Amino acid sequence: MGDAIGQVLSFGVGVAVSPIPIIGVVLMLGTPRARSNGPAFILGWIVGLTAVGTIVLIVSSGANASEQGQPADWIAVLKLVVGALVLLVALRQWRGRPRAGGQAEMPKWMKTIDAFKPGKAAAFGVLLSAVNPKNLLLVVGAGAAIAQTGASTSSQAGALAVFVLIGTLGVGAPVVLYLALGDRSAHILAELKAWMNANNAAIMVVLCLVIGAKLIGDGLSGLAA
Repeated sequence: MGDAIGQVLSFGVGVAVSPIPIIGVVLMLGTPRARSNGPAFILGWIVGLTAVGTIVLIVSSGANASEQGQPADWIAVLKLVVGALVLLVALRQWRGRPRAGGQAEMPKWMKTIDAFKPGKAAAFGVLLSAVNPKNLLLVVGAGAAIAQTGASTSSQAGALAVFVLIGTLGVGAPVVLYLALGDRSAHILAELKAWMNANNAAIMVVLCLVIGAKLIGDGLSGLAA
């Protein structure tokens, strides 16, 4: 199980550092339904990561991701493909960054957050956790990395749980802070939102470059072995 957990740590951090979802959560916590919408969003986030991660694990295990204790060749190829796609996400973020003195354009759905009810907040949690391109690629990478270890089903489930836990820290922290401090957390959350908004492109580019390079390196090593 230790090997499987070690495989997913970087993927979990990659999911956790998601500026747009974090900004969305902070905005949600400034609405009248904050105490219900915040936890609902987190629940949806966890469900999204768990569902997609479980599907990837089932498919990977059924396709013999591990052969005699060693990762199958197709796992290495998958890592190369996912790594290349993550680098493309980095390129897209860099090309779409705001110019000097400009403001990053926020998604249109953020303008409707005041009207969210718990069900819609949970639905957006699912969408932002496992359907947006960056996170989807990382969940696929994490699931394949767990499956390639050939660990037992319980160990794989435990590793996936660790991945989901780490991946939830970014959006979960503001909600926990709000529930613990109430209105006293407003200043801290406002500063977090402003910083994330100002540095969204830089954060995403660096994160995607590091993880993409790691995936491609792992894929090349796997094929060479």
